[in-house]
Amino acid sequence: MTITHLVTHSGGFHADELLSSVILTRLHPAATIIRTRDAAWISPAPDRVIYDVGRDFDPARLIFDHHQKNPPLRADGQPYSSFGLIWRQFGHDYLRALNLPEGHLYWVHADFDTDFVRPIDLVDNGALSPTGPLADLSLPMLLESLKPVFDDDTADAEDRAFHCALAIARAFVEAAIARKVAKRRAEAVVMDAIHAAGEGRVLELPRGMPFRAAVLKAKADHLLFVIHPRETDWALTGIRRDADGFALRADLPEAWAGLTDAAFEAASGVPGARFCHNARFIAVGADRAAVAALADLAVASAVPAEV
Repeated sequence: MTITHLVTHSGGFHADELLSSVILTRLHPAATIIRTRDAAWISPAPDRVIYDVGRDFDPARLIFDHHQKNPPLRADGQPYSSFGLIWRQFGHDYLRALNLPEGHLYWVHADFDTDFVRPIDLVDNGALSPTGPLADLSLPMLLESLKPVFDDDTADAEDRAFHCALAIARAFVEAAIARKVAKRRAEAVVMDAIHAAGEGRVLELPRGMPFRAAVLKAKADHLLFVIHPRETDWALTGIRRDADGFALRADLPEAWAGLTDAAFEAASGVPGARFCHNARFIAVGADRAAVAALADLAVASAVPAEV
Protein backbone atom coordinates (compact mmCIF):
# COMPACT_ATOMS: atom_id res chain seq x y z
CA MET A 1 0.00 0.00 0.00
CA THR A 2 1.41 3.41 -1.01
CA ILE A 3 0.28 6.48 0.88
CA THR A 4 -0.13 9.32 -1.59
CA HIS A 5 -2.16 11.76 0.51
CA LEU A 6 -2.12 13.01 4.09
CA VAL A 7 -5.54 14.45 4.84
CA THR A 8 -6.35 16.89 7.63
CA HIS A 9 -8.89 19.67 8.06
CA SER A 10 -8.84 23.02 6.29
CA GLY A 11 -9.14 26.43 7.93
CA GLY A 12 -7.29 27.51 11.05
CA PHE A 13 -4.60 25.11 12.21
CA HIS A 14 -3.49 23.97 15.65
CA ALA A 15 -0.40 22.35 17.09
CA ASP A 16 -1.82 18.83 17.04
CA GLU A 17 -2.31 18.43 13.28
CA LEU A 18 0.87 20.40 12.54
CA LEU A 19 2.92 18.08 14.73
CA SER A 20 1.11 15.04 13.33
CA SER A 21 2.12 16.26 9.89
CA VAL A 22 5.76 16.36 11.00
CA ILE A 23 5.61 12.64 11.75
CA LEU A 24 3.65 11.64 8.67
CA THR A 25 5.64 13.67 6.13
CA ARG A 26 8.85 12.07 7.39
CA LEU A 27 7.36 8.62 6.82
CA HIS A 28 5.67 9.52 3.51
CA PRO A 29 7.80 12.28 1.98
CA ALA A 30 6.22 11.94 -1.47
CA ALA A 31 2.66 12.24 -0.15
CA THR A 32 0.65 15.42 -0.66
CA ILE A 33 -0.99 17.15 2.29
CA ILE A 34 -4.66 17.81 1.61
CA ARG A 35 -6.37 20.30 3.93
CA THR A 36 -10.11 19.88 3.45
CA ARG A 37 -13.43 18.96 5.00
CA ASP A 38 -14.78 17.45 1.79
CA ALA A 39 -16.53 14.16 2.60
CA ALA A 40 -14.87 12.36 -0.28
CA TRP A 41 -11.42 13.17 1.04
CA ILE A 42 -12.05 12.53 4.73
CA SER A 43 -13.43 9.06 4.05
CA PRO A 44 -10.88 6.27 4.61
CA ALA A 45 -9.14 4.82 1.55
CA PRO A 46 -5.99 2.74 1.06
CA ASP A 47 -3.98 5.65 -0.34
CA ARG A 48 -4.36 8.09 2.55
CA VAL A 49 -3.88 8.81 6.24
CA ILE A 50 -6.65 10.96 7.73
CA TYR A 51 -6.00 12.86 10.97
CA ASP A 52 -7.73 15.47 13.14
CA VAL A 53 -10.79 15.24 10.94
CA GLY A 54 -13.39 12.61 10.04
CA ARG A 55 -14.86 11.96 13.51
CA ASP A 56 -13.54 8.42 13.71
CA PHE A 57 -10.55 6.60 15.14
CA ASP A 58 -9.65 3.35 13.41
CA PRO A 59 -5.93 2.63 12.96
CA ALA A 60 -6.71 -0.28 10.63
CA ARG A 61 -8.36 2.18 8.21
CA LEU A 62 -5.76 4.90 8.90
CA ILE A 63 -8.13 7.46 10.36
CA PHE A 64 -7.03 9.26 13.53
CA ASP A 65 -9.56 11.79 14.80
CA HIS A 66 -10.46 12.65 18.40
CA HIS A 67 -13.48 14.91 18.00
CA GLN A 68 -16.16 12.21 18.03
CA LYS A 69 -18.65 11.57 20.85
CA ASN A 70 -16.60 8.78 22.44
CA PRO A 71 -13.01 9.85 21.73
CA PRO A 72 -10.00 7.62 22.34
CA LEU A 73 -8.43 7.98 25.79
CA ARG A 74 -5.10 7.03 27.29
CA ALA A 75 -4.97 4.22 29.83
CA ASP A 76 -5.14 6.82 32.62
CA GLY A 77 -8.26 8.41 31.12
CA GLN A 78 -6.51 11.46 29.72
CA PRO A 79 -7.60 12.53 26.21
CA TYR A 80 -5.60 12.12 23.04
CA SER A 81 -5.33 14.70 20.33
CA SER A 82 -4.53 13.64 16.78
CA PHE A 83 -0.85 14.11 17.62
CA GLY A 84 -0.98 11.58 20.44
CA LEU A 85 -2.81 9.09 18.24
CA ILE A 86 -0.34 9.52 15.38
CA TRP A 87 2.60 9.25 17.76
CA ARG A 88 1.19 6.08 19.34
CA GLN A 89 0.72 4.48 15.94
CA PHE A 90 3.75 5.73 14.01
CA GLY A 91 6.22 7.08 16.57
CA HIS A 92 8.54 4.09 16.51
CA ASP A 93 8.66 4.14 12.72
CA TYR A 94 9.37 7.86 12.81
CA LEU A 95 12.31 7.36 15.17
CA ARG A 96 13.67 4.63 12.91
CA ALA A 97 13.38 7.05 9.99
CA LEU A 98 15.58 9.45 12.00
CA ASN A 99 18.15 6.61 12.22
CA LEU A 100 17.95 6.23 15.97
CA PRO A 101 19.63 3.06 17.21
CA GLU A 102 17.08 0.34 17.89
CA GLY A 103 18.14 0.24 21.53
CA HIS A 104 17.06 3.85 21.96
CA LEU A 105 13.65 3.61 20.32
CA TYR A 106 11.43 2.52 23.18
CA TRP A 107 12.72 4.85 25.88
CA VAL A 108 12.86 7.85 23.50
CA HIS A 109 9.33 7.07 22.31
CA ALA A 110 8.01 6.89 25.88
CA ASP A 111 9.99 9.89 27.10
CA PHE A 112 8.92 12.08 24.17
CA ASP A 113 5.32 11.00 24.69
CA THR A 114 5.44 12.07 28.33
CA ASP A 115 7.31 15.35 27.95
CA PHE A 116 6.18 16.61 24.55
CA VAL A 117 3.18 14.76 23.12
CA ARG A 118 0.94 14.49 26.18
CA PRO A 119 1.04 18.24 26.97
CA ILE A 120 0.04 19.00 23.37
CA ASP A 121 -2.83 16.52 23.70
CA LEU A 122 -4.04 18.08 26.95
CA VAL A 123 -3.87 21.66 25.69
CA ASP A 124 -5.68 20.77 22.47
CA ASN A 125 -8.49 19.14 24.44
CA GLY A 126 -8.79 21.98 26.96
CA ALA A 127 -7.58 19.74 29.79
CA LEU A 128 -4.51 21.92 30.36
CA SER A 129 -4.22 25.65 29.90
CA PRO A 130 -0.92 27.52 29.60
CA THR A 131 -0.99 30.22 32.27
CA GLY A 132 1.12 33.08 33.52
CA PRO A 133 3.19 35.65 31.66
CA LEU A 134 4.79 32.97 29.45
CA ALA A 135 1.49 31.40 28.36
CA ASP A 136 1.64 32.93 24.89
CA LEU A 137 5.17 31.57 24.49
CA SER A 138 4.18 27.93 24.96
CA LEU A 139 4.70 25.79 21.85
CA PRO A 140 0.98 25.42 21.02
CA MET A 141 0.46 29.17 21.22
CA LEU A 142 3.61 29.96 19.24
CA LEU A 143 2.59 27.60 16.44
CA GLU A 144 -0.92 29.02 16.34
CA SER A 145 0.51 32.54 16.21
CA LEU A 146 1.76 31.67 12.72
CA LYS A 147 -1.81 31.65 11.39
CA PRO A 148 -2.71 34.43 8.95
CA VAL A 149 -4.08 37.61 10.49
CA PHE A 150 -7.85 37.84 10.57
CA ASP A 151 -8.23 40.12 7.56
CA ASP A 152 -5.84 38.33 5.21
CA ASP A 153 -8.36 37.23 2.59
CA THR A 154 -5.82 35.78 0.17
CA ALA A 155 -7.22 32.54 -1.19
CA ASP A 156 -4.31 30.35 -0.11
CA ALA A 157 -3.33 32.25 3.05
CA GLU A 158 -4.21 29.41 5.44
CA ASP A 159 -2.40 26.75 3.41
CA ARG A 160 0.72 28.88 2.96
CA ALA A 161 0.81 29.64 6.67
CA PHE A 162 0.30 25.96 7.50
CA HIS A 163 3.31 24.88 5.43
CA CYS A 164 5.49 27.62 6.88
CA ALA A 165 4.46 26.57 10.38
CA LEU A 166 5.10 22.91 9.50
CA ALA A 167 8.78 23.62 8.87
CA ILE A 168 9.06 25.31 12.26
CA ALA A 169 7.17 22.50 14.02
CA ARG A 170 9.53 19.98 12.41
CA ALA A 171 12.55 21.82 13.82
CA PHE A 172 11.09 21.70 17.34
CA VAL A 173 10.27 17.98 17.16
CA GLU A 174 13.62 16.93 15.76
CA ALA A 175 15.55 19.13 18.17
CA ALA A 176 13.63 17.72 21.15
CA ILE A 177 14.38 14.15 20.11
CA ALA A 178 18.04 14.92 19.41
CA ARG A 179 18.37 16.43 22.88
CA LYS A 180 16.84 13.36 24.52
CA VAL A 181 19.33 11.10 22.80
CA ALA A 182 22.17 13.49 23.66
CA LYS A 183 21.16 13.41 27.34
CA ARG A 184 21.52 9.64 27.32
CA ARG A 185 25.00 9.97 25.78
CA ALA A 186 25.90 12.58 28.38
CA GLU A 187 24.69 10.37 31.23
CA ALA A 188 27.48 7.84 30.75
CA VAL A 189 30.11 10.59 30.75
CA VAL A 190 28.66 12.24 33.86
CA MET A 191 28.47 8.92 35.71
CA ASP A 192 32.19 8.36 35.09
CA ALA A 193 32.91 11.89 36.34
CA ILE A 194 30.84 11.32 39.49
CA HIS A 195 32.88 8.18 40.18
CA ALA A 196 36.10 10.15 39.68
CA ALA A 197 34.90 12.92 42.03
CA GLY A 198 34.42 10.47 44.89
CA GLU A 199 33.34 12.35 48.00
CA GLY A 200 34.47 15.68 46.61
CA ARG A 201 31.98 18.50 46.26
CA VAL A 202 32.96 19.49 42.72
CA LEU A 203 32.13 17.54 39.58
CA GLU A 204 34.56 18.06 36.69
CA LEU A 205 33.21 17.39 33.20
CA PRO A 206 35.16 17.35 29.91
CA ARG A 207 32.75 19.85 28.34
CA GLY A 208 29.40 21.51 28.91
CA MET A 209 26.64 18.90 28.87
CA PRO A 210 23.38 17.96 30.64
CA PHE A 211 24.34 16.63 34.07
CA ARG A 212 21.51 17.04 36.57
CA ALA A 213 19.61 13.84 35.66
CA ALA A 214 22.74 11.72 36.11
CA VAL A 215 23.57 13.42 39.42
CA LEU A 216 20.09 12.58 40.67
CA LYS A 217 20.28 9.03 39.33
CA ALA A 218 23.60 8.48 41.08
CA LYS A 219 22.16 10.00 44.28
CA ALA A 220 25.25 12.21 44.42
CA ASP A 221 23.70 14.56 46.95
CA HIS A 222 27.11 15.70 48.16
CA LEU A 223 27.95 17.46 44.90
CA LEU A 224 27.54 21.24 44.97
CA PHE A 225 29.26 22.60 41.88
CA VAL A 226 30.29 21.63 38.36
CA ILE A 227 33.34 22.83 36.41
CA HIS A 228 34.02 22.32 32.71
CA PRO A 229 35.99 23.90 29.85
CA ARG A 230 34.35 26.18 27.33
CA GLU A 231 35.71 27.43 24.02
CA THR A 232 38.27 29.82 25.50
CA ASP A 233 37.81 29.61 29.29
CA TRP A 234 36.33 27.46 32.08
CA ALA A 235 32.95 27.66 33.82
CA LEU A 236 31.89 27.02 37.41
CA THR A 237 28.15 26.42 37.84
CA GLY A 238 25.78 25.48 40.62
CA ILE A 239 23.47 22.45 40.65
CA ARG A 240 19.74 23.10 40.87
CA ARG A 241 17.89 21.57 43.80
CA ASP A 242 14.72 20.84 41.85
CA ALA A 243 13.68 20.41 38.24
CA ASP A 244 11.41 23.44 38.60
CA GLY A 245 12.81 26.73 39.76
CA PHE A 246 16.33 28.09 39.99
CA ALA A 247 17.25 27.46 43.64
CA LEU A 248 20.71 25.87 43.88
CA ARG A 249 22.20 23.38 46.28
CA ALA A 250 24.70 26.15 47.02
CA ASP A 251 25.13 29.68 45.66
CA LEU A 252 28.47 31.15 44.77
CA PRO A 253 29.81 33.59 47.40
CA GLU A 254 27.79 36.76 47.77
CA ALA A 255 30.92 38.92 47.62
CA TRP A 256 31.53 37.78 44.02
CA ALA A 257 28.14 38.80 42.61
CA GLY A 258 28.43 40.85 39.42
CA LEU A 259 32.21 41.22 39.54
CA THR A 260 34.49 40.99 36.51
CA ASP A 261 38.20 40.85 35.77
CA ALA A 262 40.40 42.82 38.19
CA ALA A 263 37.58 43.41 40.66
CA PHE A 264 36.75 39.68 40.70
CA GLU A 265 40.43 38.76 41.06
CA ALA A 266 40.75 41.12 44.01
CA ALA A 267 37.59 39.89 45.74
CA SER A 268 38.38 36.21 45.29
CA GLY A 269 42.17 36.33 45.45
CA VAL A 270 42.26 34.09 42.36
CA PRO A 271 44.41 35.15 39.38
CA GLY A 272 42.40 34.58 36.20
CA ALA A 273 38.99 35.06 37.80
CA ARG A 274 36.96 36.60 34.99
CA PHE A 275 33.25 36.95 35.79
CA CYS A 276 30.56 36.04 38.31
CA HIS A 277 26.88 36.45 37.47
CA ASN A 278 24.83 38.70 39.71
CA ALA A 279 22.55 35.75 40.47
CA ARG A 280 25.61 33.73 41.63
CA PHE A 281 24.86 30.59 39.64
CA ILE A 282 27.85 30.77 37.29
CA ALA A 283 31.39 32.08 37.40
CA VAL A 284 34.12 32.01 34.77
CA GLY A 285 37.86 31.54 35.07
CA ALA A 286 40.57 31.98 32.46
CA ASP A 287 41.73 28.37 32.77
CA ARG A 288 41.29 25.20 34.78
CA ALA A 289 43.57 26.33 37.59
CA ALA A 290 41.57 29.51 38.06
CA VAL A 291 38.16 27.86 38.01
CA ALA A 292 39.32 25.03 40.30
CA ALA A 293 40.52 27.62 42.82
CA LEU A 294 37.19 29.44 42.58
CA ALA A 295 35.37 26.13 43.09
CA ASP A 296 37.38 25.38 46.23
CA LEU A 297 36.51 28.79 47.64
CA ALA A 298 32.82 28.33 46.75
CA VAL A 299 32.75 24.97 48.54
CA ALA A 300 34.45 26.44 51.62
CA SER A 301 31.87 29.24 51.65
CA ALA A 302 28.91 26.90 51.24
CA VAL A 303 29.72 23.88 53.41
CA PRO A 304 29.61 25.53 56.85
CA ALA A 305 26.02 26.55 56.19
CA GLU A 306 25.13 22.87 55.71
CA VAL A 307 26.52 21.69 59.05
